[in-house]
Amino acid sequence: MDAYLLDWANLLLRWLHVIVAIAWIGSSFYFVFLDNNLLAPTAEDLKKKGVDGAMWAVHGGGFYNPQKYMVAPQGGIIDSKLHWFYWESYSTWLSGFALFAVLYLWNASAFLVDRQVLDWAPAAAGFAAVGFLVVFWFVYDAICRIWGFRPNGERIVAVLLIVVVAFACWLATHLFSGRAAFLIVGAMLATTMSANVFFWIIPGQRKVVAAMTGGQPCDAGTLAIHGKRGKQRSVHNTYFTLPVLVAMLSNHYSFLYSHPRRWLVLMLLMLAGALIRQFFVQRHGWHLGRARNPWPFAALGVAILLGLIAWMRPAPQPAVAAAPAVVGYAQLQPVLAQRCYVCHGETVQMKNLRFDSPEAAAQHAQQIYQQVVVTKIMPLSNSTQMTDEERALVARWFEGQGRRP
Repeated sequence: MDAYLLDWANLLLRWLHVIVAIAWIGSSFYFVFLDNNLLAPTAEDLKKKGVDGAMWAVHGGGFYNPQKYMVAPQGGIIDSKLHWFYWESYSTWLSGFALFAVLYLWNASAFLVDRQVLDWAPAAAGFAAVGFLVVFWFVYDAICRIWGFRPNGERIVAVLLIVVVAFACWLATHLFSGRAAFLIVGAMLATTMSANVFFWIIPGQRKVVAAMTGGQPCDAGTLAIHGKRGKQRSVHNTYFTLPVLVAMLSNHYSFLYSHPRRWLVLMLLMLAGALIRQFFVQRHGWHLGRARNPWPFAALGVAILLGLIAWMRPAPQPAVAAAPAVVGYAQLQPVLAQRCYVCHGETVQMKNLRFDSPEAAAQHAQQIYQQVVVTKIMPLSNSTQMTDEERALVARWFEGQGRRP
């Protein structure tokens, strides 16, 4: 029953996490598009109101005319509800961390620890995983504070972050199972994105709004730094988005996180994502003559992905001794008993699956074949040391299911 309820918690939290993440990423993409497509107004009434940029759009049968004011409207008058974009961020992080706790921290011995990588206590692995999220935020924040507003500061920040993220990829893959390492690095960046909103973007905006609409004293320089810092962190969040998404999705593809140089695989995937995101960001400005041609960024990102595909291409496998034409359950049972019963036997039935009888194994043959042979996700982190020969035996058993009366 505990495993059954845990599966429901996993499903519902994952569903919630995807929903709120779509809302957060969607609003982020929209505002980047908006910022890069606003044009300086020509109408005198808009100029008098302090409008810095405006555009027209049509959607769903209606026309929209969004307008952007630098800092706040002229005179500090906001005559309708002011919407704050922060719950999308907070909900994404809270649901994501809850899912991470239920799936990875609660089952650290199975999901975080790979004894072939590092044989350590599950509790220590759990603390280290959370430490990645916290430490990276402080390192990132310090880099932004120290170098962010110096001459060529953003380039310096970008180079330093690439180095730090590369080191985090290397370290994570030397501490945790490959699947967990990829997810932890993604969660590390996602935590920083949400922390940017919580610690800098929203507090700065609240101070600006209070000063402009409530008459609170605040000098122009202080207002400007809040705007600059908020914009800086918002732009960084934009570039983190695609790297986070690919790191989160990668845990469904074992050929990525099981590679001998998986830290480099992860780093190159995220770098390609950041370059492709730069293409989309710069593309808007390019069409309006505000930025250089963005296609080199897209070309470099695609080149990295193609290079990864070529580099990671599996080498031809040596011939394995032929298995019997049809493998029955009796021949497969010793393998299942040694490699699978610990989670899918009489005592424990993870995900409500049990393989300790011919009928039960046959009922779940497709799932067994997919998880053990095709994706090689199971056994999780190969904790029970299933061999390639044993996986081949599972494949022959599955292939023989249709031929057996």
